[in-house]
Amino acid sequence: MAVEAEKTKYRSYLSEEEEVKNIHWRYGPPNYDLVDKLFEEGRTKIWPAGSLEDKVQRLVKTWEMEVFHKANPAEYKTIDTKNYTISVNGRKPLTIEEKGKLGGGYNVLLQTALPEEFRAYDPAKETMESALKVFRTTFPRGFALEILHVYSGPPVIVYKFRHWGFMEGPFKGNPPTGEMVEFFGMAIFELNENSKVVKVQFFYDPGQLLEGLLKGKPSDEYKIEAPSTCPFLLQQSNLDK
Repeated sequence: MAVEAEKTKYRSYLSEEEEVKNIHWRYGPPNYDLVDKLFEEGRTKIWPAGSLEDKVQRLVKTWEMEVFHKANPAEYKTIDTKNYTISVNGRKPLTIEEKGKLGGGYNVLLQTALPEEFRAYDPAKETMESALKVFRTTFPRGFALEILHVYSGPPVIVYKFRHWGFMEGPFKGNPPTGEMVEFFGMAIFELNENSKVVKVQFFYDPGQLLEGLLKGKPSDEYKIEAPSTCPFLLQQSNLDK
């Protein structure tokens, strides 16, 4: 796992020097101040620096930063883009190109076979920008990630994770509750001989996330209109991603 260069506190390849290089950021270099504070206040594990768990956590956070914020896959440093695939809950593995056609990010992670009328979140109706707008509005302080357990190290990394945040904004017409929303899952990251990610598999129950966002009575008052194009808002990464 050679994701060591140009470190920031929890991610690699995001130093001030890296930010001023000719990187094609989607909305400018992401700002992780809020979600890192949420992570530090709410994590249940503090891994020793340099431990396997610490290295895996840094790899995952760096991977998420790149796939959510770098517009040009050729600039990914954690991924072997020619051979990379990602799958969720046993679905068909997607290449970089196929992921992009789905809108990437949340739209890939929240794929569903439910009939349209039963979808609390419908990836088919969202773009990358609209999806980010939805969840940044719902979790204004961020949606943090921690690694709970690492079952095996590279080249095949198997780990358990936790995501959490506070619903302090509306979600798809549902009012904010102020309550913590969290979910747990498993993931497998396969690395090649150059420590680049070639295969990602996630296994989790999306309902565990969505049920926490649907507690209030829906109202037009809380519906979000067109996606924000404000560069500052789009730079605020609400993901520990």
